Amino acid sequence: MKPIRLGAVDYLNARPLVYGLEMRNDLFAIRFDVPSKCAALLHEGSIDVGLIPAIEYLRRPFYYVVPDIGIVSDGRVASVALFSTTPVGQIRTIAADISSRTSNVLLQILCYEVFGIDAAFEPMPPDVPAMLRRSDAALVIGDPALFFDHATAGVLKTDLGEQWTALTGLPFVWAFWAGRPEVVPPNGVAELIAARDRGVRASDAIAAIYCGPDRAALGKAYLRENIYYTLGEREQAGLRWYFDLAEKHGIVEVARAPAFYHR
Repeated sequence: MKPIRLGAVDYLNARPLVYGLEMRNDLFAIRFDVPSKCAALLHEGSIDVGLIPAIEYLRRPFYYVVPDIGIVSDGRVASVALFSTTPVGQIRTIAADISSRTSNVLLQILCYEVFGIDAAFEPMPPDVPAMLRRSDAALVIGDPALFFDHATAGVLKTDLGEQWTALTGLPFVWAFWAGRPEVVPPNGVAELIAARDRGVRASDAIAAIYCGPDRAALGKAYLRENIYYTLGEREQAGLRWYFDLAEKHGIVEVARAPAFYHR
């Protein structure tokens, strides 16, 4: 059997999910990209399974999801944020990280459901100072959001994970492994779950290597306190609510619950 082509996200929060998989080149071949690129590669067939933004599951009718694995927050996420020079209720223009898909839709939902604003979105690379020179606010995800020192820069930071849980009382699912039916056999599912478990146990070491000495403490705290990696009943309930709100506001055509590979 040819190795399953995996597209992983090149952020700190994804590293625990692939921990040790480089030793299983009989099962997997891994490449790293930003979330939007992972989704594009899966859609075009250049990879078999991608760690895709959750909203991208609704862009195709035939994907399956690897069970029990997600990138999830329950409250403050720290790495998905709206940075602004003005109070949220006064925002009229938003520069949106071109790496983002799920967070972009979540922010649109929060604008309607929580903030009460109708802002114009403009895609831009994730450079907060440059984004704020063009717009009232900047939506930034992943490492650029986590490591940006907003206090020193004198800008406000609104945490989107925190806003979601305040609205719904549920976790938010940012991403998960998804691919076409039959492409991940049960032993592949088992190995992805095992990699996740190894990575969670080794999260401090992963953060130290990935972040370097200056940022290691922040990275370790982030992986311990802000992010977790299970996709249980509460997480799936939060995911369905998110999909339903995306449909309600006309962002996607139809919401549907995820179908899962067999274990």
